[in-house]
Amino acid sequence: MTVSAAVASPEGRTRFSVLGAISFSHLLNDMLQSLIVSIYPLLKGVFTLNFVQIGLITLCYQACASVLQPLIGSYTDRHPQSHSLSFGMGCTLIGLLTLAWAPTYALVLVGASLVGAGSAVFHPESSRIARLCSGGRHGLAQSIFQVGGTTGSALGPLLAAWIVLPRGKDSLAWFALAALLAIFVLWNVGSWYQRHHIRAPKAQRTSPPAAVGNWPAVAILLLLIFSKYFYLASIGSYYTFYLIARFGVTVESAQLHLFVFLAASALGTLLGGPIGDRIGRKRVIWVSILGVAPFTLMLPYVNLQWTGILSFVIGFTLASAFSAIVTFGQELMPGRVGMVSGLFFGFAFGVGGIGAAVLGVVADHAGVEAVYRICAFLPLLGLAAAFLPGRRP
Repeated sequence: MTVSAAVASPEGRTRFSVLGAISFSHLLNDMLQSLIVSIYPLLKGVFTLNFVQIGLITLCYQACASVLQPLIGSYTDRHPQSHSLSFGMGCTLIGLLTLAWAPTYALVLVGASLVGAGSAVFHPESSRIARLCSGGRHGLAQSIFQVGGTTGSALGPLLAAWIVLPRGKDSLAWFALAALLAIFVLWNVGSWYQRHHIRAPKAQRTSPPAAVGNWPAVAILLLLIFSKYFYLASIGSYYTFYLIARFGVTVESAQLHLFVFLAASALGTLLGGPIGDRIGRKRVIWVSILGVAPFTLMLPYVNLQWTGILSFVIGFTLASAFSAIVTFGQELMPGRVGMVSGLFFGFAFGVGGIGAAVLGVVADHAGVEAVYRICAFLPLLGLAAAFLPGRRP
């Protein structure tokens, strides 16, 4: 069925109401997760942490998400669970409260791990529901779904600067209300999923998992995800420290700069998917990963004003790739939407966690500025996109 036919048919129309609910839940989910990174300066002072210990927080959160996501996605491909999204958000709620009231560094790691587990449940199944709602416009659906997450990630630093940093980490507990709202929305989404797909006649369900897939091309996509998310680990975990160390800005000012980067990422995420639907996903991936290299190479050597401008360009360009990468992977592995989504999201989180830990060692021994001089070369791995198979949009 062509895209136009899928949109026109009653059973194949794009369901923007469900997509909106999933995107809004993604906003709340990633907003809560980004609070962890945003309060690193606060945690560093409260528990007297070094950069390696800061990196370990990210590693615990993202390693949990990385290991569990492909397993959960593969299981739900065969055994859909309508209300698993609400359960995952419940894990995030418990992790958030643990972080708010943790008296020791060890419990901070436990809270971060619980938030990672909630993320592991949320992303594969919500990505599947976004595809089911797409009406054939898969890139658009992934962009709508993912822009909620990037917008939430952008809001996290602002909320941390306005609420958590002035009032202390106990104020994190107030954000449990956002988690409860997400649980309510996701319960309704799960009920729709159960009515229209899990209990639907067999002919209307998604196809069973395919026996084979294009694994070499998937490996190339994973390499590109490595390039993107290892670089993003340098921004997410250490950008505020970099701005403070190099330019002497305040914590609040550094958080605003981080917001600019994340807001640009949200805009790039929204546009990347539908552009891929029109011109082809390979072109979007090629321009997004390799095209950002000149800007990352300049970033460590410019003044504060140009740092803000370049960070906006980098965030916008890099973010446009992920919707195209996820949709491309789903097309390469038909019938394995949950597994592919879990693999890509999980690998992205795992790379981010490992990157945060490795870059923490670099920052401790060579200074935080060295992190950006080294990571500037990562987008050159985008040359690997040349080996992706050509696919018509």
